[in-house]
Amino acid sequence: MPKTKAQNIIFTILMAFAMVYAMICYNIAVNRGGMTNEVFLLAFHELVIMWPLAFLLEFFAVEKLSHLIAFRIVTPKDRPIFITLAISCVIVCLMCPVMSLAAAILFKHPGKEMIAVWFQTTAINFPMALCWQIFFAGPLVRLVFRSLFKKQLENSSDGTSPQGMINHNPY
Repeated sequence: MPKTKAQNIIFTILMAFAMVYAMICYNIAVNRGGMTNEVFLLAFHELVIMWPLAFLLEFFAVEKLSHLIAFRIVTPKDRPIFITLAISCVIVCLMCPVMSLAAAILFKHPGKEMIAVWFQTTAINFPMALCWQIFFAGPLVRLVFRSLFKKQLENSSDGTSPQGMINHNPY
């Protein structure tokens, strides 16, 4: 979707926000035994740390690596939806363990049980992160992004294949 570096930055900021905020809300709800309105406010305390971390990790490392791995599964000639899904799945496979590690260290105070807490956090987060990415955050962020950059995306559409885009779906 993004065609320029500036668009890629904005897309990654939006996707990181959508994923991180939802996953923080999910983790707080799990820890409290259920979802309440208060969870939405409590999530902002962790968001100020986790959102920039997710953006930096995705933008500078995971994006490139996810494309390399995904294109071992799909080819540039495959349908764009399959390419997007492959990249999305690989991004979640890479980001979930790393972000779960950061959350375990920063917010769970695991002490000598660090490995166990990290594995448990990753196991709890992975199915939700994958589902949220594929069915909610990914489509929503792409819709918002297309709305924000409708004119630029239309003007730059020169028949470029989806593989010519800078980024399909970071996260």
